[in-house]
Amino acid sequence: MTPKTPPGPPPGCPAHEPLYGPDFAADPAAAYRRLRAHGPTAPVELAPGVRATLVTSYEAALHVLRSTETFSKDPRRWNDLADGTVPPDSPVVPMMMYRPNALFTDGEEHRRLRGAITDSLARVEPHTLRGYVESSADTLIDRFAPTGKADLLGEYAQVIPLLVFNHLFGCPADHGLRLVEGMSGIFDGVDAERANELLTTTLFDLVRLKRRTPGPDVTSWLQAHPAALTDEEMVHTLVVLMGGGTEPQQNLIAGALRLLLSDDRFAGELSGGSLPVEDALDEVLWTDPPMANYAVHYPVRDVVYEGAALRAGDPVVVSLAAANTDPALTGDRRAGNRAHLAWSAGPHNCPAQSEARLIASVAVEKLLDRLPDLELAVPVDQLEWRPGPFHRALTALPVTFPPAPIAVAARAASVPPAPEVPPAARGTTGREGAGPRNGWARLLSWWRGE
Repeated sequence: MTPKTPPGPPPGCPAHEPLYGPDFAADPAAAYRRLRAHGPTAPVELAPGVRATLVTSYEAALHVLRSTETFSKDPRRWNDLADGTVPPDSPVVPMMMYRPNALFTDGEEHRRLRGAITDSLARVEPHTLRGYVESSADTLIDRFAPTGKADLLGEYAQVIPLLVFNHLFGCPADHGLRLVEGMSGIFDGVDAERANELLTTTLFDLVRLKRRTPGPDVTSWLQAHPAALTDEEMVHTLVVLMGGGTEPQQNLIAGALRLLLSDDRFAGELSGGSLPVEDALDEVLWTDPPMANYAVHYPVRDVVYEGAALRAGDPVVVSLAAANTDPALTGDRRAGNRAHLAWSAGPHNCPAQSEARLIASVAVEKLLDRLPDLELAVPVDQLEWRPGPFHRALTALPVTFPPAPIAVAARAASVPPAPEVPPAARGTTGREGAGPRNGWARLLSWWRGE
């Protein structure tokens, strides 16, 4: 089917602000300022030819997130995808398409699917989770501590969530490489259709494996839950859990580290021996939430909100970042204030907030405890951001520090052995000798002694 060309805006109507490309990635706050001039909602483009309405005010965001009778999460209502205006190979489709999981369902079906998630996650012991994050962090720090330099994104923030995912979900390492490759492709919109197929196929393999040999892990607990998830529901429930547990988690860790190492409010306290990690996490969740624009909804009927017409079936995207930084919010709202929308709100808020925050805080605290003299290797304004309409993600976080000794040489024994991976599966950054491109590939390379 040949995709239709969306019509231009009628005379006098604002143009659609693009939320993709390097300009938006470098300074999304400037885009949000321009969009606020149109009111609490404004027209945007998520990718070329993919149009939506972005919610930029805190009050309007809460209205959309909580008004389940007016705004549906089900993407099967999406007009432009159904009629071919948006082609199925558009880079944003895998992040927005219908999947039979709690994120894309409403009402009783949503409650059934979400109940399986919350009950299964409740079986994760915080003490056990903390211990695993600490040992994983020490293992990774031991890897680069003697060198005096590191990319804290690729060598640390990316890898810790992958180790935790592997542990909690009973995921064999060879599956992990394919899963992260697929999920990274979906978030970045790089060959997203192929990435989605790789992700789905690999998760079906994992589900079948756990049907045969269940264990004390979240995947097996989901399968045994009274909600009686089908294999398809299992796969797409794991998609949403993995999506929330890897990409946003690494961005939260890296964002907090960037802030702690560059902002005088935090750097000064660090030099005085204090570790204001929780305050830094609050600041990031308010000002640079890891998922900046998501929470896609579809009006179930034509509605008018604050003078703006929202057509039934047209995507309404909540900008969690713009809502959190809404100038209408006054006062010191960040440190210790958890009223931000980084975890969304309403019935579809993140079900793993405490786990995500624990992983991030332990990862940051452990690193700063082991390497207290960390410094950014480049000025903070020279750090680069990955393009994409949904996430807020650095491309790298280079640091230097005085070389430090390895804490426990045998720490890696706590990490399960890695299988052999074909060379074709080992991504590279495109720079000669730069090594694998994603965290899991780097970890497998390390396990193989490369």
